Amino acid sequence: MFDDVTSVALGSALTGLAARQRAIADNIANVETPGYHATRVSFEDSLRSAVDDGSIASGSVTSVGPTSQKSLEPTRLNGSNVNLDTETLSSVDTNLRYQLTLRAVDHDFSILKTSMRSA
Repeated sequence: MFDDVTSVALGSALTGLAARQRAIADNIANVETPGYHATRVSFEDSLRSAVDDGSIASGSVTSVGPTSQKSLEPTRLNGSNVNLDTETLSSVDTNLRYQLTLRAVDHDFSILKTSMRSA
């Protein structure tokens, strides 16, 4: 019932965005930790590929998980490479994307709810 392309893609996007938000929170919490390297989370390219090649639609991929890696950006004197401005902007962007994706999920459920009432 919820294994169509749209539902799986939206669920994967929410999972990826939530993972990114957790990584951003960890980065901000460790902004002054000597030697800490920021974590970056990505999932958009693999999700786009799974949708484009039809692997989500065919059922061979039920979701696309996020991947995380340590940032290779230059470090400050204490060895940390967390940039508070970058993290703050990334947090705002991620929150807005999450809200938009939730609205899309809500819309899908509203359509389902309406169709169930009509039946």
